[in-house]
Amino acid sequence: MESCNTVGTQTASGYTEARFNFNVATYLAADLRADGARIVLTRHNNHGVGPCVNTRSTMLNHTDVAIDIHADGGPSWGRGFTVLEPVADGPNDKVIGSSIRFGRYVHRAFLASTPFRPSDYYGHDGYQPRDDLAGLNLTAVPKVLIECGNMPNSADAALLTSPRVQREIARALAAAIVRFLTGHWPRSE
Repeated sequence: MESCNTVGTQTASGYTEARFNFNVATYLAADLRADGARIVLTRHNNHGVGPCVNTRSTMLNHTDVAIDIHADGGPSWGRGFTVLEPVADGPNDKVIGSSIRFGRYVHRAFLASTPFRPSDYYGHDGYQPRDDLAGLNLTAVPKVLIECGNMPNSADAALLTSPRVQREIARALAAAIVRFLTGHWPRSE
């Protein structure tokens, strides 16, 4: 049985997904706060593990939009990003269309502003519907999960561990969020 929360995957050198996720989330929060947004983070530091996924999901259910930031633990030969989108399952039915629209903005911003391309091992052209993830199943707001790259792949790992690329990822996600909330891409997009 898997524990409620783990630090996720890691690179061959031991750089954890949790560290990557937290760094990108911190940069993203700073970017959005600079734009005047109110931000809800499910972790305020990178010590230990955060709350269980069902708790995290309900923490975000009063926001206008939510994103789960991750890095994948796929095959070492695989590269690229994947936007995981919710599938209607009852509780989240009302946000499926808006979640898919938000996912398209995330995909476009990733292509425009990061060195990553759609995954060559998972999903189709950088998209994957998922009906088995509690964070997507329990959402009451538009939400996607982004696997930003593949940590076991040495080329993706070099990018994912770079503070410069982490900032680029955060800026891409901020642009997608701004586009979703305002109907306009930021000037830099």
